[in-house]
Parts: sequence; C-alpha cells; structure tokens
Amino acid sequence: MNLGLKNRRALVMGGTKGLGRSIADALAEEGATIAISGRDQSRLDEATAALKQKGAASATGIVADVASGEAMDHLAETATKAMGGVDILVLNHGGPPQCTASEMKEADLIKWFQHIVVSPIRIANRLLPAMRERGWGRIIVVGSTGMQQPIPNLALSNTLRASIWAWLKTLSGEVAPDGVTMNVLAPGTILTGRTKESAGALALRKNISFEDALAERVAEAAKQIPAGRVGMPDEYGPMGAFLASEKAGYITGSMIRVDGGRIRGMV
Repeated sequence: MNLGLKNRRALVMGGTKGLGRSIADALAEEGATIAISGRDQSRLDEATAALKQKGAASATGIVADVASGEAMDHLAETATKAMGGVDILVLNHGGPPQCTASEMKEADLIKWFQHIVVSPIRIANRLLPAMRERGWGRIIVVGSTGMQQPIPNLALSNTLRASIWAWLKTLSGEVAPDGVTMNVLAPGTILTGRTKESAGALALRKNISFEDALAERVAEAAKQIPAGRVGMPDEYGPMGAFLASEKAGYITGSMIRVDGGRIRGMV
C-alpha cells in the first residue's frame, strides 16, 4: 500500500527513542521528510542518521524541551524553516512518575500539566493555521490506554492525559472541514524505556536484579493481555504512519489502541 507520504513533512516530538522513534522510523520507511526533537544533541544526531538510512527524504534534529513553552515556539519555527512547512505533527513527551491518586502533589500536577497539556497545545496552535490554510494536516497524540481505563499507580498520567484527549476530541471537530485530522494513538504495554524504567523501580523495591524485575514486569503484564505478550515498538509505529497518511483522511477524533486487546471496553 502506498501511503502517500513521500512529499509530506513530519515533526515528531521525542523522536529519538521509544514510541516517538517508532513512528519516526515508520514515516522514514515511507520516504517522508522528518524533523525530530529531543533534549540531547548526540541522540538526535544518531537518530537522524538512522532515519536517513531507513529512507527518510531528509532528517533534522532539533533540541527542544517540552517543559518550556518558548522551546515549543522555537521548535515550530525551526522545523517549519528546515522543511518548508509541517504537514504532520506527532505530539509526544516523557511520562510523569508513578503515584497513586491519593499521593498526587499539587506541584507535580502543575509541572506535568505543562509537559502533557500546555506545551502540546501551544505547538499545535502554532502549526495548525498553516495546515488549515493548505487544506491538509495530521496531528497524532502519543497517548495511553489510561485515557480510557485508569492504570493503577499512574494517577498523574491518567489525570493529565484525559485533558489532552478532551482537547483533541473538541478541536478535531473544528478543523475537520479544513482537511486536518487529529487522533490519539494509545499504546498498551510496549517494551520501551518506560517499561524498563518501571522494572528498575520494581528491582529497587524488591531488591532483585533488573533482569529479573523486567521479566516479572513483562510476565505480569502479559497475564492481562489477550495476545499473551507485551508489544514491540515496531508494532506501534506503523499505525502512526497510517494515521498520518492520505489513506486515513476519514479517521479523526478517534483513539486507536495498540494494546494486544488489553482494554476490554466496547467504547
């Protein structure tokens, strides 16, 4: 299937690793022009070189921290200048620390509201007008199944990601007549650095090796997944490429789950 991405320009936030990188890889394989952001220049250099090897028409790395609104302005401007415009925006960021709902602190809510809600909306607002004027655009939020079914011990993530989902659902109806689609791509348990981070915390709590903790974490997660296993990053990114494509022009305001069937609800 030709996804029609060869002449499209994509900005993938947090594109050096994890789920953002998996989408960037899939876009590169379709020949898209790509800019990625991250906080470490050396990682950006490594990632952009790899994206070119995978087939990206070009790849640019831009240092930007999602904690800063001004950095989002810089990212939008630099990506637009480097590629001549942005057709596809992938909103992605690191996740907040684990905690229960009763453990949430006001300072943490304020800090992570900037990361998860304010900065993504700010950069989308910078790039949306040009998409609407051109009559074509794609915005994809790297979300979480916690947006539909709260995940124990991830209360901060559950709370704040629900806000960005509500924003997307509202705005998608406003921009749909202009040829712009907006969707959430929600992963279940995917074997990324985030999963390994939780395994590291488990190792400390139980005083066991990281390898044993990771195996326990993966085995425990697999019990709750009808597919019987956790997912791999290269099973997530291709759906992002599809949602960014010409073929997905009639999909908007939706949450697409890549979770092995973990969420059992019908809505």
